[in-house]
Amino acid sequence: MSTLIRNIGELVTNEPGVGEGPLGLLRDASLVLDEGRVVWVGTGEGPEADEVVDAGGRAVLPGYVDSHAHLVFAGERAEEFAARMSGQSYRAGGIRTTVAKTRAASDEELRSNVRRLVGEMARQGTTTVECKSGYGLTVEQERRAVRIAGEIADEVTFLGAHVVPAEYGDDTGRYVRLVSGEMMAACAPYARWVDVFCEEGAFDADQAREVLEAGIKAGLTPRVHANQLTYGPGVRLAVELGAAAADHCTFLSEEDVDALAGSETVATLLPGVEFSTRQPYPDARRLIEAGATVALATDCNPGSCYSSSMAFCIAVAVRDMRMTPAEAVWSATAGGAKALRRDDVGRLGAGARGDVLVLDAPSYVHLAYRPGVPQVAAVFKAGGRVG
Repeated sequence: MSTLIRNIGELVTNEPGVGEGPLGLLRDASLVLDEGRVVWVGTGEGPEADEVVDAGGRAVLPGYVDSHAHLVFAGERAEEFAARMSGQSYRAGGIRTTVAKTRAASDEELRSNVRRLVGEMARQGTTTVECKSGYGLTVEQERRAVRIAGEIADEVTFLGAHVVPAEYGDDTGRYVRLVSGEMMAACAPYARWVDVFCEEGAFDADQAREVLEAGIKAGLTPRVHANQLTYGPGVRLAVELGAAAADHCTFLSEEDVDALAGSETVATLLPGVEFSTRQPYPDARRLIEAGATVALATDCNPGSCYSSSMAFCIAVAVRDMRMTPAEAVWSATAGGAKALRRDDVGRLGAGARGDVLVLDAPSYVHLAYRPGVPQVAAVFKAGGRVG
């Protein structure tokens, strides 16, 4: 059944050839969804369709593309958050708390939590979700995580190299061999991506390279947790290995910025993490002016950022990362699509998947202008209404 969404006050297509500026803005616009796809976009009333939705002069955007989230977990870490807000610093070791709870959870408990969070995201306008493993850290637990993620999320990432589990003590090399060998073989059939936390307290450059190269050999495409807690080799390793994205990018040298600007690797910024850990915010302005491609994502997880709100990330990026509202909206939609190497989402042009966010506001600017205010009027995924 075809659906005409008409009377759109401001339509963000992310197709510069279709409308005004980088967002491809159209005023007084309409679009038609049919068989899960966008089949027509233009101004005026639009063609006939089986169903008509009157946007009432509201703004319409592509559904958000959240290209970085950790959703297969059990439990929560509110006490850890409260401790950070009382002055304790964030360290990667807190991940092990969630590992213990996740290992003890049943399949159905994990599955229910992923469904809950993906549904929560959808109601806020997120129609494409990447989901990582990384809270099991044994062969069977990681295979379970990527299998469950694949039942619900759009994109699945194997993150066996999240941290070294407690039972390995300081023997990081032995754990890296497990991740690169038996664990990779067990998990690769369920995933598209391989990720590694290349960071002080997690995995160094040589260890990260071993994991990523094993993933490439297994048919997976790399992405890297890079430069979150301090300056390090993660960004340059990501670029060298052709990773789709280097995520966090909080501490960047000139060489890091130049490497990103001269590559196809997307710098995925995660402002919710800095908000929740009181770390410095990434300098998005510096990356954009250098010519790097920037995405925004939530990094929804129980430790360093338990938020699923892309609208919140947009508002923080504008307020604290020196992005314009247009840049932040593009990064949360088209930028996320680029980080996932997708051309069917993050835009509203003919042939794109029918993922549509109708804001209860006249302009996308209101996402930053009215932070914290519910502004979702309707959400469509693959042409069907989900919120």
